[in-house]
Amino acid sequence: MKLSQRLALSYVRTKFKLLTSISKKKAAEKAFEMFCTPQRRVKKEMPKIFEHAEQLHFTIDGIRVHGWQWNKGGIRKALILHGFESSSINFDRYIRPLMKKGYEVLAFDAPAHGSSGGRQINAPLYKRTILEIIKHYGPVQSYMAHSFGGLAICLALEEISHTTDYRIALVAPATETTTAIDFFFRFLWLDPAIRPEFDKIIVKKGGMNPEYYSIRRAMKHIRAKVLWLHDEDDDTTPIGDVLKVKAENYPNVEFVITKGLGHRRIYRDNKVVKMTVDFL
Repeated sequence: MKLSQRLALSYVRTKFKLLTSISKKKAAEKAFEMFCTPQRRVKKEMPKIFEHAEQLHFTIDGIRVHGWQWNKGGIRKALILHGFESSSINFDRYIRPLMKKGYEVLAFDAPAHGSSGGRQINAPLYKRTILEIIKHYGPVQSYMAHSFGGLAICLALEEISHTTDYRIALVAPATETTTAIDFFFRFLWLDPAIRPEFDKIIVKKGGMNPEYYSIRRAMKHIRAKVLWLHDEDDDTTPIGDVLKVKAENYPNVEFVITKGLGHRRIYRDNKVVKMTVDFL
């Protein structure tokens, strides 16, 4: 971590300590706002294949969502879903192989990400964004989802009538929201005393407690065939959460555990790309 980043982090930690001493509720509100706000957007040059896509748009909660479509009218539709602080343009290596299979390919930047509008994202909003994509451009039978996108599609599929013909490739999915919150609290040295107020905000926003936003919970309602790829060294979505799901031995879920790829290199790995495309 650079000196400027360490200083900024120290400032934020001190600010939260002071705010907590004044009002636990206000500290929780500010923490939740930060938890849902991406600190950066992907700004790299757009891959060439995006120049050949049809550009798509729709609006949700007043937010303009931007997407792309390739090979319209293909034999099957596949939707690419990125993670937190990411963008569809990071997944260009999946597009052409899926097109070669004859698939129509869809990719959208979630609210507050990439080319889409908005400042904040949360699980209920990402889920509803996926449901809107399916409403406008579906039905979609195949999904490739990384990180936060993995949680969102599992939540969405609970509300979609689907069959065993559906395919979901989960690449390093955000398995447990409670784990993400725990990490967030530790990283900012937030006082555990504000956690109850933080959780109340989640219930107010989505009607459910943090434990609800869980792939392990949602998997009980998913009939689709699932390919779950995860790395032992993932420091963002820990393997411990994944192994709890694996231990439940769902017949429709196949696990592939890699080593040395971490949270982001895994979706760029050529073997992972091939396995994902072949599965979808």
